[in-house]
Amino acid sequence: MTASTSTAVSAARSSHATEIALLLLLAALWGGSYTFIKLGVETIPPVTLIAARTLIAGAILVAVIRGRGLGLPRDLATWRLFLFQACLNSVLPFTLIAWAERSVDAGLATILNATTPVFVFLLTLAFAAQRKLDLRKAFGVAAGLAGIMLVVGVEAVGGLGGELVPQLAIVLATVSYACAALFGRNFTGLDPLMPAAGSLLCGGAILLPLALIVDRPWTLSPSQDSILALLALAGFSTALAFAIYFRLIGTLGPVGTTSVSFLRVPFGVAIGIAFLGERLSPTAWLGLALVVIGVAAMTLPERNTTTR
Repeated sequence: MTASTSTAVSAARSSHATEIALLLLLAALWGGSYTFIKLGVETIPPVTLIAARTLIAGAILVAVIRGRGLGLPRDLATWRLFLFQACLNSVLPFTLIAWAERSVDAGLATILNATTPVFVFLLTLAFAAQRKLDLRKAFGVAAGLAGIMLVVGVEAVGGLGGELVPQLAIVLATVSYACAALFGRNFTGLDPLMPAAGSLLCGGAILLPLALIVDRPWTLSPSQDSILALLALAGFSTALAFAIYFRLIGTLGPVGTTSVSFLRVPFGVAIGIAFLGERLSPTAWLGLALVVIGVAAMTLPERNTTTR
């Protein structure tokens, strides 16, 4: 191996390590969002919370973009893509999950919502006829799902089918997330902040009128805890998370990026242990190991078999 080849391999490994670190950060940001949402909806209705979340996050990203001396795209075609991405990645899934969780247990909702990589994998096979089955990624999907079952607790699926319509709503939201990950490849030529900000602004523009009609937010009296939770949700779990998400779509790909759906469950469990005094079940540690194995299988770069 020549010196230049060795340098290139080292650079590639370093770059991949950075992407994995960002994936872990994204998992932590989205894993913590459940706590923020729980605090927020105590005194802020779900639609208003989601509308404020998207608008505040979008405004933060616009400020960052302008601070860097850049500007959002001005062509109508790009904004049409932003609007479609907003429907897939925020408006539809956020609303469906918020509605469904009024009757579906959190554990079951987490399991159903963690299946995004499965749908990405299946949709990729369905719409890319020339693509061969990637057994490594298929194994990763299966291992991640098994790990989620063990982390959350097998008993959590005991209520599957009891509330069929809300459960199907969560599945539909998960499919929407998967479609958003695949559609996100349309933005690989843009700075990741552009689709993140554009889609959030479009989502807020759709959700704000709905919130005004449904919740009449001017009549609300949110608590300080709910307001702080909303700000944390918008700033960290949405603005920062979306910027990382769109970067990873271009580097790790849709399947690798959506493996964060598996990872955020262990992060959510860890947050529960640290701040809510929750405890892991005896099988959860095995589940965590399976999650790590599954994510590794889905995110490791392809080996270069070219010989010199």
